[in-house]
Parts: sequence; C-alpha cells; structure tokens
Amino acid sequence: MRKIDFLRIPVLLLMAAICLQMNMNSAVAEETAAERGYRLLTTRAYLPPDFDQGVFDDLWKVWPDDWKQKAEQASPEERRELIFSYYGIMQRPESEESPLGYVVTPEQKWVMNCFNCHGGKVAGTVIPGAPNSHVALHTLTEDVSKVKLQQLKKLSHMDLAALGIPLGTTHGTTNSVIFGVVLDSLRDPEMNFDRSRPVPELLHHDMDPPAWWNVKRKSRIYVDAFVTKNHRMLMQFILVPRNNARQVKEWEADFADILAYIESLEAPRYPWSINEQLAGQGQTIFNEHCARCHGTYGSDSDYPLKTVAISELKTDPVRLNSLPAAYRAALNQSWLSRYGKDPVVESPGGYVAPPLNGVWASAPYFHNGSVPTLWHVLNPQNRPEIWKRTENGYDQSHIGLEVQTYSKMPEGLSRMQKRLYFDTSQFGKSAAGHDYPDELSIEQKKAVLEYLKTL
Repeated sequence: MRKIDFLRIPVLLLMAAICLQMNMNSAVAEETAAERGYRLLTTRAYLPPDFDQGVFDDLWKVWPDDWKQKAEQASPEERRELIFSYYGIMQRPESEESPLGYVVTPEQKWVMNCFNCHGGKVAGTVIPGAPNSHVALHTLTEDVSKVKLQQLKKLSHMDLAALGIPLGTTHGTTNSVIFGVVLDSLRDPEMNFDRSRPVPELLHHDMDPPAWWNVKRKSRIYVDAFVTKNHRMLMQFILVPRNNARQVKEWEADFADILAYIESLEAPRYPWSINEQLAGQGQTIFNEHCARCHGTYGSDSDYPLKTVAISELKTDPVRLNSLPAAYRAALNQSWLSRYGKDPVVESPGGYVAPPLNGVWASAPYFHNGSVPTLWHVLNPQNRPEIWKRTENGYDQSHIGLEVQTYSKMPEGLSRMQKRLYFDTSQFGKSAAGHDYPDELSIEQKKAVLEYLKTL
C-alpha cells in the first residue's frame, strides 16, 4: 500500500491555488474592453448601497392590500418576481437570480448601476441597453424608506434625495438630468466635492432613457447633443459626496471599458413578420422625407447628427431649458470634458434627431417618453392625452407599447397609482411637436411604419 506524504499536501494545495489564480487572471486578461465593461457594470459598486437584502425581502409588506395579499400567498421565488415587477427591476439575462440594474455585494447590499434605466424589457424579454420603460425609482425609494424606518435602519443617499427631488413622476421615466446638474455643480473643475458651490435653479422634469445601441453612431451625446462623447461624461452620475476626486479618477479606466461595452451593442431585430414589399416602399418615402434628419440605414448608412431648432421642432422645451448656459460653460472648464478638449455646446438651441436603429424596441418615444407607439409619432393628431401601459404587452399593429388611453385621469388614485399613468398635460410631459409626418398620406405612413420595423 502506497504511503501518503502528508508534508507534501500543503505544497500541492498551494501549487493548485496558484495555477487556479493564474487561469483566472488569464481569463480576465483575455476579456475584451467591452466584456470588461459589462462585468464591471454588473459586479462593481460605484455608489453607496440603496438598501440591503432584508429591506428588499420586506418591501411587499408596505404595498396596497391587493398586491400585499398576492405577495403573502406567494412562494419566496414568486414573491421575488412580484417585487421585480412592481418596481420595474429587471433580471440579468444570464442569471435569473441576479438583478440587472443592481450590484448585490457579498454583504447583500443592493447598489444601483446604469442598467437600472438602460436595461429594460420589450414584450417581456430583457434586453441590456434597451430603455427601462418600467423603472419605478421614486416608488421604490419611498417604499424602501418606509421599510427602513420599520426596521430601524439608516436612510441612504437616495432616500434623503427623494425628500427634496422628484426621482420620477411616471414609471419608465426619471429626473436623471437634474441628478446630473446637482452632482456636477457641487464639484470644482478638478472634481473635488465642495458643498459651498452654487447649484442653479432646478427645473425638474422626467426623461425617457435612450437606447444604448445607438451611442456608437454619435459623436456627441444626450438629447440636445451638447456633450462631445467621452467616457468621463458617463461618470457624472457617480459624483456623490462619498466618492472623492482621487477615487473618481481612479475609476476612469473602468468607464472607458463601460463606454466600449455600450458601443459594442447592436440593435435587436424585429421578431415578428414584416411585409418586405411594403417596407421597401417605406424606405423610399423615408429617405425622401425623414433621412435628412434621422439618417439612412443599410450598407451605405449615414447619420448627420442634426440638431433641430426648438422653434421648428415644437416638442416639449423643458429639457432644453433645464441646463443653464452657465452650467454648460462650467462643464467646458471641467475634468469631465478634459477641460474643453471635448467641447460642450453651450447654446444648442434644440434637440438632435436620434438614430432610429432598433426603434421598434425603444418605445415610448420623444425625449420625455410621451408618445407610446410609432403609429402615434406618425399621426400627431391621434396622440393620447393620458395613457397607461401593460407590463409585457406589445402592440404589433402600432409598433410600441400596448396601452389603454384616457381622456382624464381616473379619480381616487394614490400617489403610486398616479405614476402608472402618463399625463401629457403635466409640466415637461407634452406630446406635441414633430409634426413632419403630416405631409405624408395615410398610405405613405403605413409604408414608413413597416420600414421602421426593419431598422
């Protein structure tokens, strides 16, 4: 019988551990920048935690009675799905146990990441980079605060922010622009936090998150294209007081990889049938009437990145007016713009006509998310005043969200219930403007709608 040399076992274990670490390092080294970007987004915490697992597990206990009863009777797995549904939290496609829009740390702390707004689902399928048209940030934050108070836990930065700033007045939209204004304004040009710095008057409004797969086509970003695209500008949303200038700059390489990931995304293909003959007719009409602003598509595609004056476009002007010239000018002197080497447009004057790749999957439309389908974009007189979407329905005839429309808001709604409805009469939520389709006939609009499925 062969004797075992017990003295060699620790050495062998050490060698095995070294080999395993070398293999892991090799695997990480073989990652592309885009792969690193996705891994960093979904595993590294750049912000303080919003809540812990204990708070998450008890969220249902502060729900309205009908939802609370569903959760109480559900299994733990079903209850988790209900919580995700209630707040518009998406699951990571590669892991049903992990949220896409949050990093869950080993200590079971939930930390928000960019996917909370930029990782949504279309017809029930989660697509990283798609707008999260379900996100219910203010509702979630309100409920988190209630549970924390019940559990005698400290409130987080998000809980405290929600006391003075609306985080989103309609599910699927957020007050993200103003988040950036506040965080940017409290930093000096070198990114040092300075609470004494003045914050401009805040013009609160909701924004619909844009699709990430079109970032690659742009040299300037945001709805008014006022910022030259660079990875530093993506970092403005991590400028919370806890992250000092040194820490922010140490993370710069991470955000270069995150931008590489964003620019690696491709628009999803329309999954249902397309009338190719009608779409071909629509392409001709589109190129004659729409391409001068929205660009062309196919093998010889071109995108002009054209800003249209607000006086011509006539869509809701609140977003444009929410960034004062002084704020824009300060960004031109900031580390974020490389001290003006990536210029900031201080008076853009309007909104940029976006690329339309994957437009079928990016409903609702307009920068404020006020128009539920492409058919409504093409038929301005028929845009609903008030609408409410279903969770996973998709309107294949109108191309966009499956919605129920209303002439007025139902009575007796709670604050949370009101956020389920999009009311275009409210400040910053107008669905007016972009009347260009009026020059097309009904038949031409049908053809263009069919063509848009192919992009």
